[in-house]
Amino acid sequence: MLGIEKTPTSDPTIIMLTLHPDILIKNGKKQFAVLPYEEFLALQERLADAEDLLELRKAKRAEGKTRSISLAEVKRQLGAV
Repeated sequence: MLGIEKTPTSDPTIIMLTLHPDILIKNGKKQFAVLPYEEFLALQERLADAEDLLELRKAKRAEGKTRSISLAEVKRQLGAV
């Protein structure tokens, strides 16, 4: 069962992922966390999304105040419109 629930924040777009790990103990110490496969996949997807967002923010910072061109302008320049 995948646990996904809305967070108690004011932002309705934020969704909290609830994990149900089984903790494996060896010699009295926590060694591993085992997740249900569906939760692992959801976590993997969320991490990939976070990495994509970081890359986007990095690219936007690097772009700075470079002039951008709208899609309509590109189409006009290429004669597609």
